[in-house]
Amino acid sequence: MNSTSTPTHCPYCALQCGMNLSPTPDGGVEVLERADFPVNRGALCGKGRTAPAVLSSRVRLTSPLVREGGALVPATWEEALDRIAGALGRIRAEHGADALGVFGGGGLTNEKAYTLGKFARVALGTSQIDYNGRFCMSSAAAAGTKAFGLDRGLPFPLEDIPRSGCVILVGSNLAETMPPSLRFLTELKENGGTLIVVDPRRTKTAEQADLHLAPRPGTDLALALGLLHLVVAEGRTDEAYIAERTTGWEDARAAAMAHWPEYVERITGVSVPQLREAVRMFCEPETAMVLTARGPEQQSKGTDTVGAWINLCLATGRAGRPYSGYGCLTGQGNGQGGREHGQKADQLPGYRKLDDPAARRHVAEVWGVDPDSLPGPGRSAYELLDALGTDIRALLLMGSNPVVSAPRAAHIEERIRSLDFLAVCDVVLSETAELADVVLPVTQWAEETGTTTNLEGRVLLRRQAITPPEGIRSDLEVMHELAARLGVEKGFPTDPEEVFEELRRASAGGPADYSGITYRRLAEENGVFWPCPAPPSVDPQSVDPQSVDPQSPEERVIVADSGDASPAVTPDGPAREAGVREAEVRGAHPGSPHPGTPRLFLDRFATPDGRARFVPVAHRAAAEEPDDEYPVLLTTGRVVAQYQSGAQTRRVDELNAAAPGPFVELHPRLAARLGAAEGDPVAVVSRRGRAVAPARITRAIRPDTVFMPFHWPGEGRANTLTNPALDPTSRMPEFKACAVRLEAVPPAEAARD
Repeated sequence: MNSTSTPTHCPYCALQCGMNLSPTPDGGVEVLERADFPVNRGALCGKGRTAPAVLSSRVRLTSPLVREGGALVPATWEEALDRIAGALGRIRAEHGADALGVFGGGGLTNEKAYTLGKFARVALGTSQIDYNGRFCMSSAAAAGTKAFGLDRGLPFPLEDIPRSGCVILVGSNLAETMPPSLRFLTELKENGGTLIVVDPRRTKTAEQADLHLAPRPGTDLALALGLLHLVVAEGRTDEAYIAERTTGWEDARAAAMAHWPEYVERITGVSVPQLREAVRMFCEPETAMVLTARGPEQQSKGTDTVGAWINLCLATGRAGRPYSGYGCLTGQGNGQGGREHGQKADQLPGYRKLDDPAARRHVAEVWGVDPDSLPGPGRSAYELLDALGTDIRALLLMGSNPVVSAPRAAHIEERIRSLDFLAVCDVVLSETAELADVVLPVTQWAEETGTTTNLEGRVLLRRQAITPPEGIRSDLEVMHELAARLGVEKGFPTDPEEVFEELRRASAGGPADYSGITYRRLAEENGVFWPCPAPPSVDPQSVDPQSVDPQSPEERVIVADSGDASPAVTPDGPAREAGVREAEVRGAHPGSPHPGTPRLFLDRFATPDGRARFVPVAHRAAAEEPDDEYPVLLTTGRVVAQYQSGAQTRRVDELNAAAPGPFVELHPRLAARLGAAEGDPVAVVSRRGRAVAPARITRAIRPDTVFMPFHWPGEGRANTLTNPALDPTSRMPEFKACAVRLEAVPPAEAARD
């Protein structure tokens, strides 16, 4: 490693791959390998390698912008901040605090997400805050909380995956969405394990599978229930485990038995022999895992779908045992931490529930406010966006681009345009920022220090490597200045470590307890897994990180304990007791730092009685099934060279060369019926709108399904088409299945394009 390089982490997906940044003669940085970080061991995808390109003044914002005469023009920071504070204050005085909306992002650091939630509830007094992570893994979070009492994407490190006997990967294309993680599946197979991939497309990941199941979009719930039916029918349940570590099995079994294999075959298109083979592969090894991603989660029944896969793990004794269990592959860079500390509509820091009186008292004490002054739960992400311009008159938006990323995007764009006032903090002038009244240019990953929490629940330290350009401020500075202008002079520090120290106190005793984590520990230990409570009766600042037990994760596996993650846990409650108990088992002296918790649930689940809960579920159709007018199913996803709404990656030449624009992937039989050849423009039409993109013809997709990536705005915007039907529990929109028809594009229209 270059002696002047800075160890840090990639700004993109939830792997948070380690990298070193080395200064270049022109004042920028270049990415160097960082082999010591266990998630990627030095490997990076193209997005990570080219991340410094977005630091360039050629592509990023360098000055505040304000709207004058219909155009955005440069302004001073004082003018821009005064305009925002003035508009927010005026609209609050005229229409009430809930006329102000706040929309955050899963890419914000823990410090920013924490401060944004506090800003909304303390400085603005509004309940109307949510974030784009609601579109990421909220269904998995809801299902995990129901079953286990706690939501952490992966309850074990990624390094456990190759040691499992079988992995079922549901609705994930890791080869393109998280390329460095594909090696864990390669190592799984090298170790003699097997891989089952569930996806309506034969993706690059599915090509690695020992068994590929290709269900119709929207039928993953029926598939999971059909597998559980066969597990019961073939006598493959773990009755001793069920009796000792679970509750609710009788009702869940009865629900599953209504989904006999032939019925499931008709619904999903997956043959009975394939169903039986999947059960055999999953049940014969001593260990097995189910990992889900957006495929089964982004559905109007996503919570139940994930719950069915969890039931499969519980019935076979796979959860809470080494190298086994259920896990969710979080998507956004800080999708895990971003929902733990208060920018979600119903949550307070530490993953506490906003409607829990004990949680409100604890956080209010840390914040120095009256618990009764904190507003209650607000609208979920889509519902908040849908209310813009009506109940919500002004919006402060940080780190999101809903004009491209939200379902029914044309409608959401219309709602955003109808606002009285829109302020956006971003690195680049996104499609949403282009509609704003004020745009503030803020620091980005390499220009600031802060923490993120990756998909394993590993809290990480991103370090500042370069000085931001003159005129750029951090989101923390923005919230400090706005709060002061709105009459709240204290409580919004601008130093990220000071914010993290407050976050530690606010999270103490909660389900996501960070109180035993410090910046020093993160720097010295390559990250710390939560929950990590501070030792009892010990000042966390005085703990010597060198006293942390050096045992390997493999040795810790026998003692790792999640504690009780019930919402009402106090700083002296079971979560903290679990930390003490673990330290005692390991032989550590009292008062030594908690080692963190790489593996959850090995002793007990995070429920009051320590048992996992089966939740009975039954298949139901997608909110919108194909019919004569719209006979084809659309599903959406990502490509390897672009990320999320593409606001940043679409500004990188190398990535645009690899993935220059949208496309419609369709089967040759469907293309023949349409009369479309490779590259011909194809119109995809749903009940919500029309998108046009070139045809990409392949046998890797079902004949009844088309696929579009969602990274681009304009005519090829996939989310113009998607259905905002919401899961009743998670409020996740149904991105992954909607009914469409295909139309050939007349030559005259194609020529105009």
